[in-house]
Amino acid sequence: MARKKPTAQAEYVLFNVLYEDGTLTSNRRVPSAALGGLEGDEPARGIIEAQDNEIAERSGRLRSRIKSIGRVGERSAKYGGSDMRADQERKARQ
Repeated sequence: MARKKPTAQAEYVLFNVLYEDGTLTSNRRVPSAALGGLEGDEPARGIIEAQDNEIAERSGRLRSRIKSIGRVGERSAKYGGSDMRADQERKARQ
C-alpha cells in the first residue's frame, strides 16, 4: 500500500481586501509565516498596506484606506454575511 506524501504548508495565504471607497481587490498574497500567533490575521493588514504603498509609489496613484480584509473563501459578517464574490456579482447586475 502506498503512503500519502506529506502535504506541504502553503507559502502564501490569499486575502480579499475591501477599501473605504468601495473598491475590492481579490487574491492578495501574504506570506503564511507572517500569520498566526496571538494576532491571527491582523499582520496581513500591515503587509497589504505596505504592498499598496509600494504599488502607489510606482504607479503614482494612491489607494484608499483599507476598510476590511478577509481570507479568500471566508464568509464574514464584515461583508454583510455573504462572500465577497456574491457581493461583486450583485453589484455587476445593478
